[in-house]
Amino acid sequence: MPINVFDFFSGCGGTSAGLRASGMDIVMGLDFDQDSSTTFQKNFPEAKFIHDDIRQVETERIRSEIENCGDNPILFSGCAPCQPFSVQNQTRNKKPDARIDLLAQFGRFVEHYLPDYVLVENVPGIQRMIQTESPLEKFTTLLTDLGYIHEARVIFSQDYGVPQKRARLVLIATIHGNINLPMATHGPSTETPYVTVWDAISHLPPLCAGESNLEIPNHHCASLSELNLKRIRATPEGGDRRNWSADLMLKCHIKTDAKKLGSGGHMDVYGRLRRNQPSAALTTRCTSISNGRFGHPDQDRALSVREAASLQTFPENFIFYGKFGSTARQVGNAVPVLLAQRLGDQIIEHFNNL
Repeated sequence: MPINVFDFFSGCGGTSAGLRASGMDIVMGLDFDQDSSTTFQKNFPEAKFIHDDIRQVETERIRSEIENCGDNPILFSGCAPCQPFSVQNQTRNKKPDARIDLLAQFGRFVEHYLPDYVLVENVPGIQRMIQTESPLEKFTTLLTDLGYIHEARVIFSQDYGVPQKRARLVLIATIHGNINLPMATHGPSTETPYVTVWDAISHLPPLCAGESNLEIPNHHCASLSELNLKRIRATPEGGDRRNWSADLMLKCHIKTDAKKLGSGGHMDVYGRLRRNQPSAALTTRCTSISNGRFGHPDQDRALSVREAASLQTFPENFIFYGKFGSTARQVGNAVPVLLAQRLGDQIIEHFNNL
């Protein structure tokens, strides 16, 4: 009896890909973004898709899909856009962000249909808002009032076999007793080492900046100006702008470094990845060297979309649709597929033990 998945805020389908790999059936996806919607529908042709803003979708709109599930258990996944809560969103305290209420919109469907399981994934920042405004606090209160038991905490993707250092707040809930998030499968607390950048991408053919490989879907990387080519060539594996000569430095970095703020994330821009470690956390601009530590370990370019997708543990037969910038954004926004699969495995084990 497979668990039937309704994937709200599905994006391109990272969560659904992982839950499908764990043995679940994907029944429905919902997303507002056009290219993400196309990617989802192409990769999950078996699922109904609603291309709309969840705020405009009545709960009764999915009634027939719910009824078609029969006696099969149902999981609602609600991985809402994380940008309002991201540390990179510097405007979140300056003006209201309409996306903050999206978890409450998801809650409408949970309250109406009472699915067997609920899964939520977001950035850790969603729990750092003051409690009177916290969408997570309001959502967990709703779950408790509805009779759900849940566990929510920050977990790290690299601990579950994802070759990427990515901290995420994950919540799983059920109306069938206690449930826990899965134990780590990789890292110091286990007998299995972390999966590395090189484990994930070394099999892909080399590219020059701006080049595409027509035999491998989405294996395309951004072009670079002559100055940025000089910069990446001056950057060793694992290095950053501290390895550059003065003539390659950006004025904004010189000013920032003079104020002694040039540490941590500031040093990631224009940086190269290390092949023997998990990658830095991917963002929506994960194919641009000027937006993070997204330089290839030994090729003079940024990551290709396919390499970024591999670091997000998408299989190579999962194809992204849209222009270059859109496909990179879809990859960066996605839940790592293997992380979703580990969560799916945990939920299936819980159901089988009822």
